[in-house]
Amino acid sequence: MEMNVEKTKVMRISRQPSPVTIMIDQKQLENVEYLKYLGSILTNDGRCTCEIKSRIAMAKAAFNKKKNLLTSKLDLNLRKKLVKCYIWSMALYGAEIWALRVADQKYLESFETWCWRRMEKISWTDHVRNEDALLRVNEQRNILHEIRKRKVNWIGHILRRNCLLKQVIEGKIKREMEVTRRQGRRRKKLLDDLKDRRGYSHLKEEALDRTVWRNRCRGGFGPVVRQNTE
Repeated sequence: MEMNVEKTKVMRISRQPSPVTIMIDQKQLENVEYLKYLGSILTNDGRCTCEIKSRIAMAKAAFNKKKNLLTSKLDLNLRKKLVKCYIWSMALYGAEIWALRVADQKYLESFETWCWRRMEKISWTDHVRNEDALLRVNEQRNILHEIRKRKVNWIGHILRRNCLLKQVIEGKIKREMEVTRRQGRRRKKLLDDLKDRRGYSHLKEEALDRTVWRNRCRGGFGPVVRQNTE
């Protein structure tokens, strides 16, 4: 049986990506730097910046298609609900697994203010600050809190189950390769913005109790702290 490998590609995800050699029917598979899987963009460095930029671009295109409705004379609260329901949901698809860096947080907050500015027809030539634009729509910066809320709901289900994904998060997958300490700052991890000073074990204990976990979800895990950790 012949196998069509023209559309088959391979990618190695690593802190320092390097090509990998895989042969099928004496043909080497093409190495790529990124690929799209289940609607999300995966890159060989394991970061989510490209995915965030792509999601923001799609959300802005969706906003422009409904611009006449979102900038109409409808009630302000109704238009804000439409933006969060139809525009933000497109921008935040898959946000539960994002490990946000400082640059990624800035992209998302810029998109947030972009939505309110376009909704109120505030041009850059009007010299209106972002804080004043938020006051006009009676909003605060909430998009990072929304991402954290989604991550909390998702990770709670994972930590209450004994599944492969939980083992991956906890780093319990057995490997035969040696892990050496690298120079430089530690990379931002998935749960860094959810853990407090008490650590992962305390987070896991709270997740096992649905009532405690839901109460903590309502509390929002405190303010969003922008770390310089890359």
